[in-house]
Amino acid sequence: MAEQSGRSQTNPSSCWFEEWFNHPLYLEVYSHRDQDEAARCIKTILSLTRLELKEPASLSILDIACGAGRHALELARIGYTVTGNDLSPFLLEEARKEALKSRLPLNLTCCDMRHIPASGQYDLVVQLFTSFGYFDLKEDDQLVLSRAYGALQSGGWYVLDLLNPVALIRNLVPHSRRTVGDLAVVEERAFEHDRITKTITITPPVGETLAFSESVRLYPREEILSMLEDEGFTVTGIAGNYQGEPFNEHDSPRMMIFCQKPCV
Repeated sequence: MAEQSGRSQTNPSSCWFEEWFNHPLYLEVYSHRDQDEAARCIKTILSLTRLELKEPASLSILDIACGAGRHALELARIGYTVTGNDLSPFLLEEARKEALKSRLPLNLTCCDMRHIPASGQYDLVVQLFTSFGYFDLKEDDQLVLSRAYGALQSGGWYVLDLLNPVALIRNLVPHSRRTVGDLAVVEERAFEHDRITKTITITPPVGETLAFSESVRLYPREEILSMLEDEGFTVTGIAGNYQGEPFNEHDSPRMMIFCQKPCV
């Protein structure tokens, strides 16, 4: 059976997210990441920032790399004014359709996260589900932090959700195989310098086999905290999972960092 690559052959590390996140199979492969998980994550964020104590209608929230809108829709369901931003027209259209179906108000914008306007209007900016570290240059990742800082009001919160590299290295599963509906999905994972790469091979019952890749830079805790502080953020804490349990560098799967833009 012929194999068709989902990656650009000219500069795959730069383009993988543009192609893969704009492909309909992306949502099928990650269908196990459901709305219940999103609701748990949002509940944790609102609790640890104490924003749950404020009237939802008074707060404005930006979801960077919102994808199909799992988290943005949950926030809108609670009553916040929510903007979801993503680079993928396909995923944004899925978010739009779900918002219409659920009769939820949801603002959607399409741009590279490095170009998010420094509007200074949001009380909370979230960047969830490993949506940081995509770019070839660390300077571009720093630029994303700068954009998040500029998008916030004084006193606003930024929540950045990363993989915990220490636990990932200890527990890496190099090869896995699963079935999603009628698709056979093989995932191969490896470390390349300071990045985790994953090749996803998808075989449908009829038609060509497709291959996509993901490549995410892993940031040690001290390095990402330094980057956030260099931008001006005050880091207030780190959760180790979506339930909000304290971060343990050796065992926690996530590194969900809570930080605040100082009040002027």
